[in-house]
Amino acid sequence: MNEGQEKPLRERDLLLAVDLDGTFLGGSDNDRRALYDLIRFNRDSTALVFVTGRDIAFASGLALHGGAPAPDIIIGDVGTSVVVGPHWTPHAAVEDWIDRNWPGPERAAALLSGRSYLSPQRIFGGRRLSYFYANHEGAVRAAAEVEALGYQALMSANVFFDVLPPGVNKGATLLKLIEHEGFAPERVLCAGDTMNDLSLFETGLRSVAVGNAEAALRQAIAPLGNVYSAHRHGAGGIVEALSHFDLLPAAAIEVHE
Repeated sequence: MNEGQEKPLRERDLLLAVDLDGTFLGGSDNDRRALYDLIRFNRDSTALVFVTGRDIAFASGLALHGGAPAPDIIIGDVGTSVVVGPHWTPHAAVEDWIDRNWPGPERAAALLSGRSYLSPQRIFGGRRLSYFYANHEGAVRAAAEVEALGYQALMSANVFFDVLPPGVNKGATLLKLIEHEGFAPERVLCAGDTMNDLSLFETGLRSVAVGNAEAALRQAIAPLGNVYSAHRHGAGGIVEALSHFDLLPAAAIEVHE
């Protein structure tokens, strides 16, 4: 937990599980300020979990450099790393589960080596391999080959190609976390904007696709009754969803809108 936020997760009234780029960090300056102030105003009763494709170093540094509230927990690297604040120590129970599912990088790396349309990302962590892709059809073929080897492939934002442990993603890891922490699922709100957030929405937890969500994600969530499609972008869409789902006192939201 963060300094001064000693109440266990299971005793908080709300758990916000938010993607970063385009979501928690997206929207107008006013919308970000409104959301961040709303979280700080309700900090004792609100748990904040970053659920991101970014590495732990980036996600943990946001509160120091970007003015955002510090999270209680970070699920990083597309669900393949989980650390607990304020010192960002591994969440042993959930990371043990991830380790048991990770086949190791070697076979996937060898399979994908030398493909001109895949460029390895320079910075990533967790139990995954991460690339940028430049040819959609080639990436789709590569995904099928990787999955035939026993991995999970994930394409998102028309540029990212991740190789993950089978059964491990943002949504599955979040479910493992709230199960271990004893947090009530009905008090969770997930938020995202790209296809690597789809697994969050497929958990059945209350969710919001923010207004700037990519078209492929909007199409994928169309049958899901637990997902609210916001009009406002980024942080503004999260505030909109808090009101829609009645997850914080109306007066608190009205003050900060």
